[in-house]
Amino acid sequence: MAITEKPEYSVIIPVFNSSSTITKLIEGISETFDELGYSFDIVLVDDGSTDNVWEIILELKQRFKPFLTAIRLKRNYGQHNATFCGLTFGRGKFVITMDDDLQHPPSEIKKLIEKQLESNAEMVYGVFENKEHSRFRNLGSRLFRHSAGKYFGRPSQGSAFRLINRELVDKVIQHSLNFMFIDELLYWYAEEPAYAAVEHRKRESNKSGYSKRKLFKLITGLVINYTNVPLKFMVYGGFFGSMVTAVIAVYYIILKFFFNVPMGYTSIIVGIMFSTSIILFSLGIIGEYLSRIYLAQNKKPPYTIRKIL
Repeated sequence: MAITEKPEYSVIIPVFNSSSTITKLIEGISETFDELGYSFDIVLVDDGSTDNVWEIILELKQRFKPFLTAIRLKRNYGQHNATFCGLTFGRGKFVITMDDDLQHPPSEIKKLIEKQLESNAEMVYGVFENKEHSRFRNLGSRLFRHSAGKYFGRPSQGSAFRLINRELVDKVIQHSLNFMFIDELLYWYAEEPAYAAVEHRKRESNKSGYSKRKLFKLITGLVINYTNVPLKFMVYGGFFGSMVTAVIAVYYIILKFFFNVPMGYTSIIVGIMFSTSIILFSLGIIGEYLSRIYLAQNKKPPYTIRKIL
């Protein structure tokens, strides 16, 4: 394959502890583009892996040197931040992002490209009819997509297997938020995306890079950084709490005046605890937003690079 100064496609892959799959993945991508006849380059971003995947990447760099860029981050920043890093290095007219665990087969890249050529869309998502995850993960994924469509004001379909044109990529990489969520940034600028039905295979490594803690952190970061749902919850929750408190107050006033019942210690404690819990919860939400604003004002980078090859 002849290497041009600006390839037609760049493939961005965030890498985390994928020593058992990365070689097969890169070989598959190379074979796919050789078959298609398009020029391409590959950007691997090692997101603080703890296995020997960086040593394997060094070997791959020697084999595929003309079109492979290897980036090693200083620590683990998360899939979206690592993908964002890769986007800044991709040179292609179109950028393809995919996972490193072979659940997105390299041969399915052809379907993304065909859908883009057919629809001329600025963004194409690979969507899966059957996802080879556990029932718990599939349920969580469906709930997340449903919530995204209902509360974030964007289509509920999507995946990390996507094709994006250069104009859209250039708009997204202008951002420098500490917490990155690529899909939300894309939807800020993109029109209605196109969708291509693709195959989703079972993970060969048998272990996801997303632990339950990381998933919770991702969802929390998304809600705090890209929505005002918690603030709305404070407003409606505060209103509801005020109404409940008012009803309780009226109840005890009626007892006092019509039944001559003393207000008592219990009612005071209940009122204090109820109102205090609402105040503390609201202060916690405000504190979280303030901490995010602090990070943004201090321009904490979304990632730090240790080495580029």
